[in-house]
Amino acid sequence: MKKRQILIIGVVSLFLLAGAGYAAWYLIHGRYHETTDDAYVGGNLVQITAQVAGTVVSIHADDTDYVKAGQALVRLDQADAQVMVAQAEAQLAKTVREVRNLRETSTGGEANVAVRRAELKKAEQDLARRRAVEASGAVSGEELQHAIDSVTAARAAVTQAEQQLAAQRAMVDHTDLRDHPDVRAASARVREAYIALGRTAVPAPVEGYVARRSVQLGQRVAPGAVLMTVTPLDRVWVDANFKENQLSHLRPGQPVTLVADAYGSSVEYHGRVAGFSPGTGAAFALLPAQNASGNWIKVVQRVPVRIALDAKELDAHPLQVGLSMQVDVDTHDRSAGRLERIGGGRAAYETSVLASTEANAQAEQSIERIIAANGNPAATTRLTSVRGAAAGK
Repeated sequence: MKKRQILIIGVVSLFLLAGAGYAAWYLIHGRYHETTDDAYVGGNLVQITAQVAGTVVSIHADDTDYVKAGQALVRLDQADAQVMVAQAEAQLAKTVREVRNLRETSTGGEANVAVRRAELKKAEQDLARRRAVEASGAVSGEELQHAIDSVTAARAAVTQAEQQLAAQRAMVDHTDLRDHPDVRAASARVREAYIALGRTAVPAPVEGYVARRSVQLGQRVAPGAVLMTVTPLDRVWVDANFKENQLSHLRPGQPVTLVADAYGSSVEYHGRVAGFSPGTGAAFALLPAQNASGNWIKVVQRVPVRIALDAKELDAHPLQVGLSMQVDVDTHDRSAGRLERIGGGRAAYETSVLASTEANAQAEQSIERIIAANGNPAATTRLTSVRGAAAGK
């Protein structure tokens, strides 16, 4: 009987010690930590798309290849784009010559107005002489009427010439050759053609690993067609799906410790809570749950929580998109609001690779050359002389 009592007391004591240990663990550590293993690595999947139509003539990257920002991934046939450049340059040269002709016509219109005014003055003088001798009968009534008609016609000719001059001046006034609207429109078409030519090389906007290559040699692609995907693994994050009853103490900025199944518990990652999804996973599912119909069983919902990782640790132990993670959030600091209004104002992601800077520079050089060659007769003569001398050599 005594042994039985001792055994019962030992078992009870063991349970009491275990309960006290759990209570101490919860009070010191457990209540300040929220954990989940329903967490996965997320990342940007940057789609590489064609900006112009064309036929694929070369592919410079395949699945699993690492590419740098600005590296050409796909090249399209340039024949059509080069024809567009030639047409745009020819149209610009033609437009420059037409504007020059407008200016010359305006100068000729001034001379025409001067001639018409001189004719009007002569007709008025003839009419005045005939009126002076009209009383003496030296001039017949018919001759006098002809003189009056000549003055009327001359005045009409002056008015017409002045209107033509005004119309010609309206086409060229308050602008020089380069700023003329027609020249600017033709110059814009040259820039557009050069940009289209530059876009026959499809660059990588970010550095990362190639995935989902779907483009093939000889394929005719349209603008917007997805050619492949590039995934930058240096800026991945973790989406941890916490139960709704775990959210009350989670705050943005809280420190997080993570373990990846790919590396095991020997490798720990550290990060911070970046933010919360505005809805549960079910709310944004392709087929949301219809709880208002049929029998209903309550299911605890989960909310995705975005966790930003330390860049140096990612560099030392890279993670791929979709890997499983175990997440432990330290909730000691609960000063911030649970749904803080953070972010906005600055670009989260940006690239300068697609700016077409080189194409714009080539277009400007071409525009300056064409305007200089076709807009200034002296420059045209010098250009012809230089070409002739070069041919002679």
